[in-house]
Amino acid sequence: MTKNYKNQPISNVQWIDREELFSNSYNPNKVAPPELKLLKESILNSGWTQPIVIRESKEIVDGFHRWTVSGHKEIHELTDGLVPVVVLNEIGEEEQMMATIRHNRARGQHGVKPMAVIMQKLKDDHKLDDKKLNKLLGMEDEEIRRLYEAGSIELIKEIAEGGSTGKNAEHIKKYKENSDFSPSWD
Repeated sequence: MTKNYKNQPISNVQWIDREELFSNSYNPNKVAPPELKLLKESILNSGWTQPIVIRESKEIVDGFHRWTVSGHKEIHELTDGLVPVVVLNEIGEEEQMMATIRHNRARGQHGVKPMAVIMQKLKDDHKLDDKKLNKLLGMEDEEIRRLYEAGSIELIKEIAEGGSTGKNAEHIKKYKENSDFSPSWD
C-alpha cells in the first residue's frame, strides 16, 4: 500500500522563474563545457525531464547545471524562463550539503562495455553517423570510434564463444546472416 506519496517532493513539481533561484556556495560537482552543451541539447530535444531541487529559500540543492543552461536563449524561450522545481521540506545546511552530494553520486557512471554495445547498435542498427552522435551525445570522434571498436570486440568475443544466447544474440544472428565470410573459428 502506498503511503504519503502526495507528500513527496516529486509529487509537487512547480514552474517558477529561473531568476528567483540562486546557487549554493559549496557544490562539488563541476561540469565541463562539452557536458553543459550536451545538457542543453538534451533539454532542447527531450524537454525538461528532471526538475531542479531547491530549498524553500529557493537555494539550489541539485540541478545547478540545469539552472545554468536554462539561461541560454533557446532553453529560456521553451518555457518563457520558467524552470521545473521541487521543494525539499526545510532542512538544515548539513542535510542540504549531504543531499547535494547524494544526488550527484547517485547518478553513477557509465560502464565502457555497455556503452560500447550501445554505440555499436546506434551506428549499425540505427545507422547514426559520427556527426549526429557527436551532436546528440556530446562525444568526440575519437570516443565514438573507440567505443564502436570496443563494441565490435565484445561482439567478436561472444561469436567466438559460440554465443547465440547472450546479450548480443540478436546482433550475432544479424551478423551471421549478413556476412559474406565466416570467422576462422566457425
